[in-house]
Amino acid sequence: MALSVQNRRRSARVGVVIGLVLGAVFAAGPVVWMLSNSFKSNTEIFELPPRLITDSFSFDAYVAIFTNPETVRFFINSYIVAGAVTILTLLVAIQAAYAFSRFDFRGKRVLNVIIVSVQAVPPITLLIPYFGLVVALGLYNTYPGLILTYMVFTLPYAIIMMTGYFNTLPKELDEAVRVDGAGSMTALWRVLVPISVPGIVSVGIYTFMIAWNEYLFALTLTRTIDMRTVPIGIQLLMGQHSYEWNQIMAMSVLGSIPVLILFLFFQRFFISGLTAGSVKS
Repeated sequence: MALSVQNRRRSARVGVVIGLVLGAVFAAGPVVWMLSNSFKSNTEIFELPPRLITDSFSFDAYVAIFTNPETVRFFINSYIVAGAVTILTLLVAIQAAYAFSRFDFRGKRVLNVIIVSVQAVPPITLLIPYFGLVVALGLYNTYPGLILTYMVFTLPYAIIMMTGYFNTLPKELDEAVRVDGAGSMTALWRVLVPISVPGIVSVGIYTFMIAWNEYLFALTLTRTIDMRTVPIGIQLLMGQHSYEWNQIMAMSVLGSIPVLILFLFFQRFFISGLTAGSVKS
């Protein structure tokens, strides 16, 4: 009987390992193939049978991207927009979450419902209304137009996440600061924010990812090449008569690097921030 139980447990562990390996291959396969094709010529990409490792290893696709002012501009625009969205979202979300977590005020429940409701609305349904609003405000094809639009979608999650994180922190922390004569803002920025770094980092990474990868609104709310972002730049490499597949792969690799670096360097904060905000003490 004991042997049978051990065999079942061993079989279960083997099954889990096999499942994890298959899942890893399924997830990493496209990434590896993208990286491999970025070092090939267009001709070699279409060779049959396809080869993962190329004989003519080349950086031509990367050189073409870095020597083209338009593609460089795509990256600059993405960094400006994603960076501004992340900073502004955090500044607003931290203060809003502090208010939701620490104070009772009229309309608090209604505001919570509105914030959650915004998260439930598919962004594509708001495309035409936001296009009309941005044009009416004179923000079409500008950084503020993109930044403010992106913040509509990043703020609700950020506020919900930071509110959950602040709820895990004892109220005695900021109450002690007020007893000493300091105000609420001092308690927030001097006490709560420094010990909330994991939650802030996790929200910041998530916000940056949304702004960096967004395609639909970037396509609709910009017109000129000098305002396009990386996702649009990748699409523009698909010409009418030919596709620059090696450059598309290379640009996709370069576009993945910022998010990858953020996650690798702040992985510990990201994971602890997500888990800490998921329960209320």
